[in-house]
Amino acid sequence: MSTESAPAGRSLDEEMYRRLFERRTLLLGEPLEDWNANRLCNGLLLLAVENPAADIRLLINSPGGSVPGMLAIRDCMRAIGNDVVTVNVGMAYSAGQFLLSSGTPGKRFAMPRSKVLLHQGSAGIGGTAMDIAIQADDLRHTRDTVLSLIAEDTGQDVTTVERDSRRDRWFDAHEAIDYGFVDHVIDNIDQVMPVASRPVGLGGRP
Repeated sequence: MSTESAPAGRSLDEEMYRRLFERRTLLLGEPLEDWNANRLCNGLLLLAVENPAADIRLLINSPGGSVPGMLAIRDCMRAIGNDVVTVNVGMAYSAGQFLLSSGTPGKRFAMPRSKVLLHQGSAGIGGTAMDIAIQADDLRHTRDTVLSLIAEDTGQDVTTVERDSRRDRWFDAHEAIDYGFVDHVIDNIDQVMPVASRPVGLGGRP
């Protein structure tokens, strides 16, 4: 494998991210981890400072990932005054589903063949009996928090969300509307993307 291929790939990713950012658009296009959760939080805050009134878009095509990361992003979405438009462009699984439904009501979208996965996820615990008990308590608290937020965002009651998330439950775009994850199905990304926007400073050339 060429030693130059990885840096070139990263450079292309950075260029695509920069161009989307100039259109007030963020992308989660991989598993959610600490590094990209921080990046998305930073992006939300920077775009909010640049224009406190204009919408910010979050495109989602992710198999899920970090629970602390998704909670941090949701808190940032709520901490700013901007509407956050969320768009499922392919898959919004687990943490991706959570972020999709966390968008501003009325501004949550899905592409026609996108999919949503609702489930409670899993986490390995281990150590001493005391460690396991502490971790189990924390996991229960986190689970209850996540379920209550999903219920709040979808309009479902917590009991329904808890029951439906015990096993993997899949939704197509129209089923996602019925459940309350999204508000509209779109067949053209131009329906939610601005035609143009002035550059937002990120240290690169426009």
